[in-house]
Amino acid sequence: MRTLFSALIFVVGSLVVVAGQLQTGLEAEDLLPRLFPDAASFSGKENNPPHYKAFDAGGEVIGFAYWTTELEPLERGFDGPIKVFVGMDTDLVLRGIVVTEHREPYGDFSVDLPVFAGQFDAKDVRDPFRYGSDVDAISRATMSVTSVSRAIRNSSRRVARALLAPPSR
Repeated sequence: MRTLFSALIFVVGSLVVVAGQLQTGLEAEDLLPRLFPDAASFSGKENNPPHYKAFDAGGEVIGFAYWTTELEPLERGFDGPIKVFVGMDTDLVLRGIVVTEHREPYGDFSVDLPVFAGQFDAKDVRDPFRYGSDVDAISRATMSVTSVSRAIRNSSRRVARALLAPPSR
């Protein structure tokens, strides 16, 4: 009986931990204003590559938002995919990221902490995105940080190549 009770406590506790790591119910429509607070409107989801557009009051495109898991579906962290919503302006500068779903370590070692996401604000997509160099490390989360950084970099560059003209020199 004691073993059954212990197993039940373990299962319930595990479910609480996993649920705490998922920001379920967050849709692109909820996140777009967070990444582009100055936008007047947003497009619906477009394809090739999958993305959303942010517009200013004059109807000009001021940026793009996209899910890393739709552009880099094979990128995995320690325990599976890490779903990140990314905003990038038309100057190839990230407007921010929101980690919406993962099954990685949590607490002080998590990729969903504000300090982790904050380091990507105003980051140029042409930067190297290297763990320990221009991306801060999180102790005991090397694989997660490397994976998220690579997914953000690669998906951002893919969107930039597809939707923006190369910068003139």
